[in-house]
Amino acid sequence: MHRITLLLLLTLLLPDLYIYFVYITRKTRNSLLRLSYWIPTLLLGILYVYYMYLTGDNPMSHHALGIGRLAIALMLFATPKTVFMLCSLTGNLMHALIKPCPRLPFTLSGIILGAVCFGCIAYGSFIGITRFEIKQVEYASPRLPAGFDGYRIVQLSDIHIGSWQGHPQPMQELVSLVNEQQADLLVFTGDLVNQQSHELDGFQDILGQLHAKDGVYSILGNHDYGTYYHWKSVEEEKANLTYLIRQQETMGWKMLNNSHDIIRHQGDSIALIGVENDGEPPFSQYADLPQAMQGTGGMFKLLLSHNPTHWRREVLPCSDIDLMLAGHTHAMQGIFFGHSLAELKYPEWKGMYQEGERALYVNIGIGYVGLPFRFGAWPEITVITLRKKTE
Repeated sequence: MHRITLLLLLTLLLPDLYIYFVYITRKTRNSLLRLSYWIPTLLLGILYVYYMYLTGDNPMSHHALGIGRLAIALMLFATPKTVFMLCSLTGNLMHALIKPCPRLPFTLSGIILGAVCFGCIAYGSFIGITRFEIKQVEYASPRLPAGFDGYRIVQLSDIHIGSWQGHPQPMQELVSLVNEQQADLLVFTGDLVNQQSHELDGFQDILGQLHAKDGVYSILGNHDYGTYYHWKSVEEEKANLTYLIRQQETMGWKMLNNSHDIIRHQGDSIALIGVENDGEPPFSQYADLPQAMQGTGGMFKLLLSHNPTHWRREVLPCSDIDLMLAGHTHAMQGIFFGHSLAELKYPEWKGMYQEGERALYVNIGIGYVGLPFRFGAWPEITVITLRKKTE
């Protein structure tokens, strides 16, 4: 906590101090105007101290929405100022080293780039989080039964319903968009909640409207176990997960916890397999893939597994799964010029990946964790069409 506070102070204060002494004090001698420059920084600092130090233990659990909005406000103020400071500082250094070099182009560049940063952050926070994007993809395999040629699967992932509390309208819009796809099968690949299953209260009727011809199936993600919340007892933590599973059943979703179901269509069948979360450390590892696959020998296999790293760790080397669907990465909620910070952690972080005839699709999710922000990594509804590949 103290390290975060120190980093925040440096991020927030350094640009302000630079701008104040290099520009503000030179432009005005009015003390009130000079003091007014510090009002936004002071208010943000007070809000930060309130949330992080005056609201009891585990503020991230109890005030996640408020802290997320505060973080966006800090970004809106600090990031443009930091960009401006770097441009201005570069101009001053260049002027000192090369006397004829003018400062003005650097100052103007700082203003423009700072405005662009402000606009991107504002767009991602107020518009990007609900800019639902429907992605149409195909997967072809010679192992696919002929009766499933053209079969349409809608994949959703990482709704993180706690982030939508008090704002049900985007979820209603999501449900309408999904149902318009008239899918044969609807699958959800984990992280329905942020920390507690009761975040789902009030949204069951909305999410219960999701439907597909052959049903709605789901699995658990790392957040669904409630491991990021400080529970009073092990029994309370177990009750939290039991409630989540029961609520999904009430909504008409069928959970596949290390189990499978046989999907039949036009005289043929495939195995739909689902495992519990299997993430790289420190994420939980509850998957039992051999158990989930029992009785599916020789069939075309579609696997639901929340974390995409499971594909290379176990699925590829230890099974004959044809297609795996995952989520989890969110593309770090930001994609710029086709790249994301998620690339630093995940070899497979969005879209389709293939190894021979076998494939993984990573959905970048609907919701968000922490920051109410998405830019480039727009909330994703994936429509996957299966195709019979002729050899």
